[in-house]
Amino acid sequence: MSKRNSQANKSAARERLRAERERQAKKDKARRQVIVGVSVVAVLAVAGGVAYGVKKLNEPAYWEAAKDAKLVAPKNTSGKDGTTVVVGKDTAKKTLKVYEDLRCPICAQLEQTVGPTMKKDIDDGKYKVQFVGATFLDDRIPGEGSRNALSALGAALNVSPDAFLAYKSALYSAKNHPEEQDDKFKDDSYLIKIADTVDALKGNTAFQKDVKDGTYDKWALTLSDKFNEDGEKYDFQGTPSLVMDDKKVTGSDGENAPMSVDEYNTALTAALKG
Repeated sequence: MSKRNSQANKSAARERLRAERERQAKKDKARRQVIVGVSVVAVLAVAGGVAYGVKKLNEPAYWEAAKDAKLVAPKNTSGKDGTTVVVGKDTAKKTLKVYEDLRCPICAQLEQTVGPTMKKDIDDGKYKVQFVGATFLDDRIPGEGSRNALSALGAALNVSPDAFLAYKSALYSAKNHPEEQDDKFKDDSYLIKIADTVDALKGNTAFQKDVKDGTYDKWALTLSDKFNEDGEKYDFQGTPSLVMDDKKVTGSDGENAPMSVDEYNTALTAALKG
């Protein structure tokens, strides 16, 4: 299958992948029929092997290929491989790191509840915000929506930081954010439909082409690696997670991100003083 950096048609690539999965499914069915009737112990052992095999067969091969593609970083990024995504005024002295997975329902709740306050703080120059995207839900559920949406968010960032923030807010909105098990973000058409609610992205053919071509797929995977590295450093396992001055910013429970405006303001006031 063609790699993303060759800009092969994504829809055609996925159709080929689906066809391959159907062929593999038939093989798996035949394999299961063979093992019927063996002892319980043997069944359990074989079932474990089959489960592992099915999992491997269902991994999106397209994204495996994207790991070897040429990395293209969006504009408005910095650092190694363009994985430093900072939004805010240069005069702001401190930076809040925000770790999110775009399929994460709790991240959507944080955005819907605290997002406007965070945006106002950014505009007021209280602090800058560094966004780090995660894609671990694609492995756990599984699917590919986290990676695909993060790539599309990179396309928005390539337009402007304001487009990036507005699009992220639209993706997380109650109207557009799917249930955790619903992998709607895997579909480019859905991502573009949401983008059409953002002024800077509405009818933006360059943005749409980047989404369809997967221009920033490799970048999305690389940014996700940064989440994995920082997760070990700061000892968090999921999203959303907040960090300032190398210290986790938490709500009243001392463990999780502050999920109400009051808790968020209290936590950020303390972090800014620290």
